[in-house]
Amino acid sequence: MDFKDKIALVTGSSSGIGAAIAKELAAGGARVALNYRGNQAGAEETAAAIRDGGGECAIYQADVSSFDDAAGLVKVVEKELGRVNILVNNAGTTRDALMMSMKDDGWSQVIGTNLDSVFNVTRAALRGMIRQRWGRIINISSIVGLAGQAGQTNYAASKAGMIGMSKSLAREVGSRGITVNVVAPGFVPTALTDVMSDDQKAETMARTPLGRFGDPEDIAWAVAFLASERAGFITGQVLSVDGGLVMM
Repeated sequence: MDFKDKIALVTGSSSGIGAAIAKELAAGGARVALNYRGNQAGAEETAAAIRDGGGECAIYQADVSSFDDAAGLVKVVEKELGRVNILVNNAGTTRDALMMSMKDDGWSQVIGTNLDSVFNVTRAALRGMIRQRWGRIINISSIVGLAGQAGQTNYAASKAGMIGMSKSLAREVGSRGITVNVVAPGFVPTALTDVMSDDQKAETMARTPLGRFGDPEDIAWAVAFLASERAGFITGQVLSVDGGLVMM
């Protein structure tokens, strides 16, 4: 994929799926803005890998669940790197619990990090995309947002909300040359999935037709395609990258 002269902002890109996406876009020639909230060491490691491969990037700390932080992030990225062409909303967290025992902050933190952040950063970046009449917005949801999961009502709500938001926005901005799509990963071993028990992982593996878990790169390749010129006639879609675990 050729992303030369493109500026890509990837939220939550200090590790896991976000880091893989940032590396893939950089490998295609994009100048990548790496965003992290607390994992500075991870962001620096991702940046080093990109630069070692000949790519360009810069690191920005911001809590994108805060609109002020998100607006400030986009402002400084556009000042230092240029107008954002590709936005990947990847920042996410989990606070699993059955609804009967879920704490208020367990709900609000997950909704804030996973869903509010998408609104916050997208609204801030959208004006520049509209002016240039070109843009790619890819939101990283989850198959949990499609099928649900016991003990994850907060997470499922945030990821399902992301899908509805993306479809509505795709209708709003399509005439301006901006596409909005969703990638819904299946089970990909990352820090967010470390809380799963061995029995849960084995059961998930047994239900996955391709018989393996995903790699962060599997998600990154799908995102890179949707960010490319070749996906210019695709918008408002949800691409499940899950080894066949959830077939809709």
